[in-house]
Amino acid sequence: MSGDDVSRMLEKIEEDRVRFIRLQFTDIMGVAKNVAIPARQTEKALTEGISFDGSSIMGFARLEESDMLLKPDISTYSILPWRPEATRAARFICDVYTPNGKPFEGDPRYVLRKQVEEAAKMGYVFNTGPELEFFLFRQEDGKPTLKFQDVGGYFDLAPTDLAEDVRRDIILALTDMGFDIEASHHEVAESQHEIDFKYGDALTTADNVLTFKFATKTIALQKGLHATFMAKPIYGINGSGMHTNCSLGTMDGQNAFYDPDAPKQLSDTAMKFIGGLLKHVKAITRIANPTVNSYKRLVPGYEAPVYIGWSASNRSALVRVPAPRGRSTRIELRSPDPTCNPYLTFAAILAAGLDGIRNEIDPPQSIDRNIFHMTAEERMSNGIETLPGSLFEANQFLMADPLICGILGEHVAGNLNSIAEIEWDLFRTAVTDWETNRYLSIY
Repeated sequence: MSGDDVSRMLEKIEEDRVRFIRLQFTDIMGVAKNVAIPARQTEKALTEGISFDGSSIMGFARLEESDMLLKPDISTYSILPWRPEATRAARFICDVYTPNGKPFEGDPRYVLRKQVEEAAKMGYVFNTGPELEFFLFRQEDGKPTLKFQDVGGYFDLAPTDLAEDVRRDIILALTDMGFDIEASHHEVAESQHEIDFKYGDALTTADNVLTFKFATKTIALQKGLHATFMAKPIYGINGSGMHTNCSLGTMDGQNAFYDPDAPKQLSDTAMKFIGGLLKHVKAITRIANPTVNSYKRLVPGYEAPVYIGWSASNRSALVRVPAPRGRSTRIELRSPDPTCNPYLTFAAILAAGLDGIRNEIDPPQSIDRNIFHMTAEERMSNGIETLPGSLFEANQFLMADPLICGILGEHVAGNLNSIAEIEWDLFRTAVTDWETNRYLSIY
């Protein structure tokens, strides 16, 4: 960052009358973290970085090597519109460095940066457009409950959708922060919602996912509600997904997935990308669906895709090709959920797709029937496999995939493995209400 860049940024902060700066980043699990500094410390942050204790952040550093530096990305500067004038705050999303000035290999943003650079070497820009679903639940005594805020259904309007005003305020806040909001609506389940924003390059979009979740939770809390991106908070109703639209652009701005003369108007690049994605998708599942609860959503029914295949005509396939072509040609991976770390998820998707292009991996034949209506024998005869059914199983597939582990790096892959083993052991040994309700009176 040049001295002129720093000077312009400091002038901007002064013009905006900002009093505090939040330096944001994520841990390996994708949970937003931040260090708050007074605005007068911004110059130090921009030139030297702000130190913090990495040993306190999940998956970051051991105690004996815990010193880390946060260095702001000035392109992510944004005022937090919900803060009052007297304590006006702005934020930067930061990259994490070691004290010797090298990027920290455990920083999820760095993992994605490296894959974006790999794509650039091949002449591509990776664009993503995630669709995040979330629930709005009531709070009681300052604690979140599972009580619905509304009883609306898919695309319902007020007064059935009592959270319409909350969605409006979230959209206004995000718009003030520079988002280009495309649509919002009530989702299928009661108190479930979706707000869609415009696609962009993968790094910017991952930053936007972080901001989206942070802003949504903050605005909901101000309204006395709890916004949760948990994959399956309630049994028996739809869970929340993060369908992820992906495309490759060329350096001159063309869509590399579009070929008007090809079958389905999908280029050979698009087909090979799909082939690579399907080859590695079981390993990607550990990253895109990172919690024990994620796999309560990934079950047949409830519109969650579990069958490995692709289609240009039906939504039961794991990878769908939406109808628009030309500049809008894209594929949609339907399995991720919004608990995932977007930096790691986008990096893994991109790495798998680039592997397909490099090694000319052809996808299987497209599946144009509703897979949910097939029998087990029909799925088997069509070679349709299923995604891993648990965090434990998904983690085994990740650890057995040298490509995905390689792009994550030893630090991130090792920590993801440790986290999964600990989570699964805690889950496996926990005694649940279901067990006591079922067995206590009988035995």
